[in-house]
Amino acid sequence: MKETFIPAYENTLAGRHFHGNRIMNKKKICVLVVLAALSVMCLGIGAGSVGIPLQHQLQIYGEKLFGFSRSADIPASEVTILMTIRMPRVLLSFLVGGGLAIAGVVTQSVLQNPLASSYTLGVSSGAALGAAIMTVLEVSIPVLGIFLLPLGGFAGGLLVVMLVMGFSARIDHGVSSQTVVLIGMVASMFTNAVLMLLSILFVQHEHQILVWTMGSFNGKRWIHPLILFIADAIALVVLLSRHRELDILSFGDERAMSMGVNASRDKLLLLIASSLLTGVSVCFTGTIGFVDLIAPHVSRRLVGASHRWMLPVSFLLGGTLMTAADLISRTVFAPIEIPVGAVTALIGAPFFVWLYFGTSKGGVRG
Repeated sequence: MKETFIPAYENTLAGRHFHGNRIMNKKKICVLVVLAALSVMCLGIGAGSVGIPLQHQLQIYGEKLFGFSRSADIPASEVTILMTIRMPRVLLSFLVGGGLAIAGVVTQSVLQNPLASSYTLGVSSGAALGAAIMTVLEVSIPVLGIFLLPLGGFAGGLLVVMLVMGFSARIDHGVSSQTVVLIGMVASMFTNAVLMLLSILFVQHEHQILVWTMGSFNGKRWIHPLILFIADAIALVVLLSRHRELDILSFGDERAMSMGVNASRDKLLLLIASSLLTGVSVCFTGTIGFVDLIAPHVSRRLVGASHRWMLPVSFLLGGTLMTAADLISRTVFAPIEIPVGAVTALIGAPFFVWLYFGTSKGGVRG
């Protein structure tokens, strides 16, 4: 890992100067990523069948947040569209993308596998299946309320990742990247087949199951991004507090144990956290792939392999990519809305092929 290479050198004057410049460059990259995220979100909120210019957006925010009066040329319909349709949708897409991205960072680091992600390991489809089972069985626990579906998604995603790792270890004791990804793909296809079977057997829930298999942010309310915000915020805080352990686990179990890290325990806890993030995201929006594969690799190229930087940058990049994909899905063929999962697949599939062959040849490095 490039980030932990020379503590002795960094204690010299030249080393401190180099380290300071490197930190400054990373801060500049973070600022640029934040600006890109804000720009894409503003574009996503403003674009649609009814365009809302940025100056109108700012006046509406001022009215809602600070009680300022808006111009008379801003109709009430724009306020309604922005506050009840566009903002919840854009915020949800950003938070889902960010959550999936940091779940991908954790999965790749814990499994020491550049091809691993919630999507390629079947966790996303498992989470969708868990949520679908809760729906078709009409499970109702009043105490949990709206949190019931996230819990079902979490359980389904965690079960799949445990099965994938168990089968991979049984087939290949070295648990190579190719084995894990292939078993994950098989698990994903199997769970998707079960989802299709459920849609046939439970016709009254067919539309909802179809949405889960293809992904959509349509018709979401403020409660959905609120739940995602809480989940993402907790995950980021917890994972950033464990960034050292994530760095060490990237070197392998033996190296981690020699440095005082309980590899088995930490890997299990981190995989549970990753499955929880994936489950909460997928249960509201459906299976959306490749964001959790693309964002970690791009952020690693931008800020290096240190998880202290990778986690927040991956979150921002994943959210930006998902927001852009959702914008494309609802505007390119308007008024027809194409599934956002199809958009991310069109981007992610070639990326995955490049990454797979690049890794096989030793060409892709963190």
